[in-house]
Amino acid sequence: MKNPTEGSAEKRPENKMGVMPVHRLLLTMSVPMVIAMLVQALYNVVDSIFVAQIGENALTAVSLAFPLQMLIIGVGVGTGVGVNAFLSKSLGEKNFDAVNKSAMNGIFLAWISCGVFMAVGFSVVEAFFLTQTDTREIIEYGRDYLSVICIFSFGVFNQIMFERLLTSTGKTFYSMISQTVGAVTNIVLDPIMIFGLLGFPRMEVAGAALATVIGQTAGACLALYFNLRKNHEIQLSLRGFRPSFEIIRRIYAIGLPSLLMASLGSVMTYGLNGILISFTATAAAVFGVYFKLQSFVFMPIFGLNNAMVPVLAYNFGARKKERIVKTIKLSLMYAIGIMLLGTAVFHLFTNRLLMMFNATPEMLVIGVPALRIISTHFFFAGFCIVSLSVFQALGNGMASLTVAVSRQLILLLPIAWLLSLTGSVNAIWWTFPVTEFVTLLLCAVFMKRIYVEKIREM
Repeated sequence: MKNPTEGSAEKRPENKMGVMPVHRLLLTMSVPMVIAMLVQALYNVVDSIFVAQIGENALTAVSLAFPLQMLIIGVGVGTGVGVNAFLSKSLGEKNFDAVNKSAMNGIFLAWISCGVFMAVGFSVVEAFFLTQTDTREIIEYGRDYLSVICIFSFGVFNQIMFERLLTSTGKTFYSMISQTVGAVTNIVLDPIMIFGLLGFPRMEVAGAALATVIGQTAGACLALYFNLRKNHEIQLSLRGFRPSFEIIRRIYAIGLPSLLMASLGSVMTYGLNGILISFTATAAAVFGVYFKLQSFVFMPIFGLNNAMVPVLAYNFGARKKERIVKTIKLSLMYAIGIMLLGTAVFHLFTNRLLMMFNATPEMLVIGVPALRIISTHFFFAGFCIVSLSVFQALGNGMASLTVAVSRQLILLLPIAWLLSLTGSVNAIWWTFPVTEFVTLLLCAVFMKRIYVEKIREM
């Protein structure tokens, strides 16, 4: 790896994250990410729509697979968040040696994570489904799907990491292209591999999984190309690379809370699936459908956050208070606006949304009140999601972790269990608005504390 000298660092121009007007900067960086996330959400929905044509058990199997699939993405994103914030802060400090080393150590961590989940794919997938259901068809569909996702997880881990390197330096347009290419590849391959078109064998849910990993690998390859050819502020080279435990420690000091939050989210989804399937497998399928549909609302917020984190981290490193405050305010305003729009869609077009998934009459009876009740928490969630990313960008990962533990373990699952004692599956859906309102109050407390401790006197 080429280490830039101090003299060369002085000649580098100021990154746009430190000089462009904040409103325009946030839009310029976030719009490509939002578009990419919407395409990703489209893939999530289309994937489940095709799987639903196989049968409700296939859809249920994919829904039950979601906690482990969510954990894979969470580990990748958690590591990426740490690299993103540390790299952008180093860029703001003009410490280009740390920039390069954080990038290479991030790639190393992505490869280690891939090895762990490959081992999971070869060993415990069927046992994972056996803990949730004794319906043999669901277990077999789930095993076929999740084994492929885990064994070939190198695509998703590399895609997330290389895209995070692009966003760390403000090059969100290239990240958008790589995500879009990956998602479109997936969408095109889904029907071909699921139903056996164009000479391919009919692979059903295994085909959906294979289309997913091929799309992720395509996105990863393109993101790597953009980093090598377009991302001149980072120099990637394996020559002489040695893992730096100090840099890894600093990456996970920021990213570990996000990783643990994803783990908690996986535990929450697993636990809630267990509660719902005790009523009927259809309830678990509805919950899976909800998660696919809500991605259209939440993914744009995540895209906004992906743009916001490097902007905050860069200006925190450069000690620019006004830009930090304005970035937070604008991000909250955009997020809440998107969430209000999402709530309206979920209430006005409930039946149409469910019918996209070949909904049975039983699924409509459970699903219509479910989508309407759950979506009432979107407004609160918009504030909370942005707040958690603010905590991470400013180096307060423990605040994010505290909120996540409170939400997922102390509040959500116990409330869901208590509501299940009413004997009504509809009561369980109120878990989300109740939990999210309490979480909002907790986020507001941490946001005020971090402002006082880190921003006000800057």
